[in-house]
Amino acid sequence: MTRSEEREQAFILIFEKAFNMDVPEDDLIGFAVETGLLEPTVFSTFLFKQVYEKLPEIDAVIEQYAIGWKKERISKVALSVLRLAICEILFVDSIPSGVSANEAVELAKKYATADDAAYINGILGAFIRGRKQEDANPRD
Repeated sequence: MTRSEEREQAFILIFEKAFNMDVPEDDLIGFAVETGLLEPTVFSTFLFKQVYEKLPEIDAVIEQYAIGWKKERISKVALSVLRLAICEILFVDSIPSGVSANEAVELAKKYATADDAAYINGILGAFIRGRKQEDANPRD
């Protein structure tokens, strides 16, 4: 399975969790396996669980960069894609930020609208640029 396919599986689990916040992550994975919808891998399972372990931090980034939008106004598909990409950018050092952003846009093109893909690209681009500026100008 390719990394893109693993990301897509993580996205599907994250999206499902958006509708079932009270269901434990392991149960959602179990349901997906039982129904034959997914074959989660170590990477996809890690991403899915990491999103919900770090959700306050990830959502804070979304709220910071979604200028003029409350998180509640963002579609569940776009929000799930953003959560996945920001999780990867923040917590998976082995993947370049640009790859995470590009993969997120491709997921949005597949599962959402062209407007969502552009919106996601804008938020992730601003976030990545902001991180680069922070790295270039660290505060003492």
